[in-house]
Amino acid sequence: MSDAFPNPELPNSEGNSDPEATLDSAVAPAGFGAAEFGSIGPYRLIRRLGEGGMGQVWLAEQSAPVKREVALKIIRAGQYDHSALARFDMERQALAIMDHPAIAKVFDAGSTSEGQPYFVMEYVPGLPITQYCDRKRLTARERLELFIKVCEGVQHAHQKAIIHRDLKPSNILVVEVDGQAMPRIIDFGIAKAIAQRTEDETLMTRVGGMVGTPGYMSPEQADPSVQDIDTRTDVYSLGVVLYVLLTGFLPFDAKQWQTRPFHEVLRQLHEEDPPSPSTRIIGEPTATAVAESRKSDPRQLASLLRGDLDWITLKALEKDRARRYGTPSELAADIHHYLRNEPVTAHKASVAYRAQKYVQRHKFGVAGAAALALLLIAFAIMQAIQLRRITRERDRADRVTEFMTGMFKVADPSEARGNTVTAREILDKSSKDIDQSLSNDPELQAKMMYTMADTYTGLGLTSRAKSLLEGAVEIQRRALGPENPETLRSLSFLASLLEVEGLYAEAEKMARETLEVQRRVLGPEHPDTLHSMRHLADALRYEGHYVEAEKLLRETIDVQRRVLGPENIGTLNSMTSLATTLIFENRYADAEKEYRATLDIQRRVLGAEHPDTLYSMNALASDLVNEGRFAEADELERKALDIKRRILGPEHPQTVYAMESLSATLLEEERYEEAEKLLRETLEIESRFPIDAGSAVNDLGNEATALSHLGRFAEAEKLFRDAILKAEGSKQPGILGDAWYNFAGGAAVAGRRDEALQYLGRAVDQGYESFQWMEVDNDIKSLRGDSRFEALVAKARDRAAAHEKAK
Repeated sequence: MSDAFPNPELPNSEGNSDPEATLDSAVAPAGFGAAEFGSIGPYRLIRRLGEGGMGQVWLAEQSAPVKREVALKIIRAGQYDHSALARFDMERQALAIMDHPAIAKVFDAGSTSEGQPYFVMEYVPGLPITQYCDRKRLTARERLELFIKVCEGVQHAHQKAIIHRDLKPSNILVVEVDGQAMPRIIDFGIAKAIAQRTEDETLMTRVGGMVGTPGYMSPEQADPSVQDIDTRTDVYSLGVVLYVLLTGFLPFDAKQWQTRPFHEVLRQLHEEDPPSPSTRIIGEPTATAVAESRKSDPRQLASLLRGDLDWITLKALEKDRARRYGTPSELAADIHHYLRNEPVTAHKASVAYRAQKYVQRHKFGVAGAAALALLLIAFAIMQAIQLRRITRERDRADRVTEFMTGMFKVADPSEARGNTVTAREILDKSSKDIDQSLSNDPELQAKMMYTMADTYTGLGLTSRAKSLLEGAVEIQRRALGPENPETLRSLSFLASLLEVEGLYAEAEKMARETLEVQRRVLGPEHPDTLHSMRHLADALRYEGHYVEAEKLLRETIDVQRRVLGPENIGTLNSMTSLATTLIFENRYADAEKEYRATLDIQRRVLGAEHPDTLYSMNALASDLVNEGRFAEADELERKALDIKRRILGPEHPQTVYAMESLSATLLEEERYEEAEKLLRETLEIESRFPIDAGSAVNDLGNEATALSHLGRFAEAEKLFRDAILKAEGSKQPGILGDAWYNFAGGAAVAGRRDEALQYLGRAVDQGYESFQWMEVDNDIKSLRGDSRFEALVAKARDRAAAHEKAK
């Protein structure tokens, strides 16, 4: 009989949450002692919630000292024998000593004027946990998070030396507290004290019926020959509840047991394994409806359950309690591990264990000699497989050791130059040797190439990284297959490098193809899938598809916040990409808000000197420049540059990026001498390393612009023409128009009006469309009012409108 019951105003709540109890009208029945009482002490009886073999539960209203609705449980008249009173008192004591938000609380206890014992507890107007989850259409992850709270409540009861022994969905009600789902465990009517026993304690009632609910009882609880029931029986019941939450079905069909002999039921519980949750989903005709109530489809749900969740659930349902989770907290901990993408302690049963169980079930039908032969064969096979695996892992470890040792060898002693070899030299040497050193283990070879590519990218050497990554992809496609997660991860990484090199169309194509496969193979919410969504959005932005890029990024961030968390580094990178996209859309205030929100989290989670934090500082400064807040941008950029020089080094690409950003701000502040000095230093560093064409053209143009303002136009003109030549040799769209525009600005500053208009015309012909900037740019303000200038502005405006319409 349940302690507390669903709200009768909710659908399906007119039935007792315990299927063996019954509901009736609010009239007190005969046999309860007092003559149709309407109240007991300060409790006014409202209606009867349920009735069991020992007593009734009423919804009552307490009038003093506080006014509230409570559940009042009263023992049936004529049931005052020692056994009933002891069990009734045990339930009251069990509830009284527990204090946990997941367990219904006891408020009061006493006796009626006729001497009938009663106690008063919390009234829980909730739904059984399975009904609640289905009605709210909770996902598997949300169900697991709610289930963990149930485990914590049961663990608390165990710590108070109480075993529940009747855990099932109808005894786990869910209410919403401040909008959050909170379970309440009820009905400790058959609970067992671990540390003490009543004189009549047994697994059977006085009429010989089982204590507990078929389908949810552990094998040892259902077996009348087993007397030492411990906390692991509750773990089994929790495993059944978990099974139902994930699949919508019981592990065994308890309805069939009603027509079977009791010994056959016990045999099934002791010998037969339930199907794994993923297998059960695939084999059920109603699987589609079950999956829809979990916001999924049968194939996706089965894929989600396969592996860790199968193992966790089946370990909780182990027939041998020695192999079960020892406590509810261990079960909850493994679910925590799963939710955090960490290894779980549950494992599939080994071949030896399955063989042992098979022999135990059929020991009278298997001849001794045959059994021995089979075991010897199974053992030999297992040993051979194990030996092969150990040998393979040992050989792989030897190859890695040999390769790592070779990384630090210097063939010619003169190469060491009396000093230690730099990490860059080690990396360069290893990238050349990897084709030969690990050719016998292509999977390991590809992993090492991926790692080296990642390291080169961190050093800003994207061309080296791209070459290694292309090799890794080729190997992985051949050795692992084109749809293997490792292959797809490498392809997504390669798409991002194509984007860095300005090959936006190629990057978009590769990102789209990779994303399509990842959504199908890994699922739409896998971290790798979300990572590729961001790369695709970045490529779309640089191609000018701003609206599509913004939509995709907002979709990505919504999923990442829910699946990975709002402080995950992947979520933060997507937020930075979104802010950058808003700048491209000229929505500077919105971009600033997004940058600041991201930067606040990065400083708190990653630290003030993390590269991602510093990148966001520079990006925010660029946005402030667009808003005309030069002093704020200047301060932010100097701070970022100082940290990067100290942490990353003076020649790291991110340091150079910070120098470029600060120099652009100095130009806007008309601090031309300082800007020219910083740009000259930037160009000198860039001359020693391969650099993206767009950055090179921009830096040459800015240096030339600074020289123009300083009156050194001859030097400026040479740099302007160098920038144009570099832009002409690049595949990147739009940078040639930018180069000619910068040249026009320099000519205008030098007072060469006709040349400036000529260069501006070339810029517009090459695709320059920023007519808004043409109307406010101080460098070309001397051209305004000239009809030729106004015609060029109109031409740029028309082209921009046509481009936007085409998108």
